[in-house]
Amino acid sequence: MADWNAKIIEEFRDNGGVVGGVFAGKPILLLHHTGAKTGKRRVNPLMYQKLDGGYAIFASKAGASSHPDWYHNVLANPDVDIEVGTQRLELKARKADTAEREPIWTKQKDDFPQFADYEASTDRTIPVVILEPR
Repeated sequence: MADWNAKIIEEFRDNGGVVGGVFAGKPILLLHHTGAKTGKRRVNPLMYQKLDGGYAIFASKAGASSHPDWYHNVLANPDVDIEVGTQRLELKARKADTAEREPIWTKQKDDFPQFADYEASTDRTIPVVILEPR
């Protein structure tokens, strides 16, 4: 997985935030976060949804039964940076509450049906994380 992410990160940076393959034509950002246990800086490519004043990202882990590591990291260390296109932004992460999650999640599933597939393949509620200016 680390090798797969590294290739996407390299392609993202080489092409001003544009990548091909399974992410071709999809909104991708690079999430820079700090490990909850290790304190090490990490980077993950993720699909996002633009919101008024911020971004939403989705802890889907392709429908796995557990949350992705980055999700635990941003809950423990909410100060994050993202690369989106050619910009780098300093943001704060927080879990969306139920009321704000629903319209964001519904739009994500409508726009990108694989998220509905992820939801159908797991018993957990897939968290939506809001990234807002610090």
